Amino acid sequence: MKHFSLSFKNSKLTIIDQTKLPLKVSYLEIKTIKDAFTAIKRLKVRGAPLIGVFAGYSVYVSIKNIKTKSKKAFLKTVFNNIQHLKISRPTAVNLFWALDRIQNKIIANKNRSIKTIKTVIKNESRAIHNEDIKLCQGIAAFGAKLIKPKDAILTHCNAGFLATSGQGTALAIIYRAHKRYPGIKVFADETRPLLQGARLTAWELTSRKIDTTLICDNAAAALIKAGQIDKTIVGADRITKDGAAANKIGTYSLAVLCKYHKIPFYVAAPSSTFDLNLRSWRSIPIEERSPQEIKSVFGKAIAPKKVKAYNPAFDITPPQLITAIITEKGIIRPPYGKNIKKVIG
Repeated sequence: MKHFSLSFKNSKLTIIDQTKLPLKVSYLEIKTIKDAFTAIKRLKVRGAPLIGVFAGYSVYVSIKNIKTKSKKAFLKTVFNNIQHLKISRPTAVNLFWALDRIQNKIIANKNRSIKTIKTVIKNESRAIHNEDIKLCQGIAAFGAKLIKPKDAILTHCNAGFLATSGQGTALAIIYRAHKRYPGIKVFADETRPLLQGARLTAWELTSRKIDTTLICDNAAAALIKAGQIDKTIVGADRITKDGAAANKIGTYSLAVLCKYHKIPFYVAAPSSTFDLNLRSWRSIPIEERSPQEIKSVFGKAIAPKKVKAYNPAFDITPPQLITAIITEKGIIRPPYGKNIKKVIG
């Protein structure tokens, strides 16, 4: 069976439960807005591009069976559901981008029948889904040009098919390059505290028979210093118009290491991840998650009960540490303030 991150068939929304991987492959059907909110909040579905696709479909499945004949009541429910999803996670811009896109379509068709509006929501969600698949293909095509036959590539968190509805962003590049250069190697950070690198990225890569080595996050510096890494490629959850990138906590550390040791540090993301309304990284909201994620592993306590814990989900890499940003529209290099506008539009 070929695994998938998300499926929408016969108006049924199904996702792989990423919290169960790699020990169990389990799929969930999303039927209500509560189901959708919980899936995002608890990281059953994750990855900026995938969350955007998922959010669109979630709006549709949450209202597809509404029987009311009152247009006012129907629209109120739809808009309330959209707003509710927006507070599930604050950093990944694709969530807001997709929900705003759905909302704008609804507003543009608000004078049409309830049945027609439901169809509009479904069709727009499917359009977002299909676009995401193509975006991943574009990123892979441009990014693979940066890979050499014997490269050892470091990655952080998960930016593969589990983070998108296509082949991924950073990992899509690796998948494409591996077909041409089977000798490439990948080093995957475990990505504390929720171990997305160990549980998800390592699972994806090994299932594709790619030479993969899992490392503790704090082993990356020693590897880079020893000359074992040729380049680093990561994903992103939000990129500002000046080229700063928010990604899973620990990404900034890698960027600093790469800059000091003079190895390329690449960020791979679709154009939908760019937030061109933000001039500076200082405006990016950073999600802070439960202290229990640090104080326990798989439900087992590993720290004193009374100790405080700081658990930001993301950090921000400033543009001067990023060698290039790989998008479906091309590879963007500094100066980002000028070239992002030129490439993304």
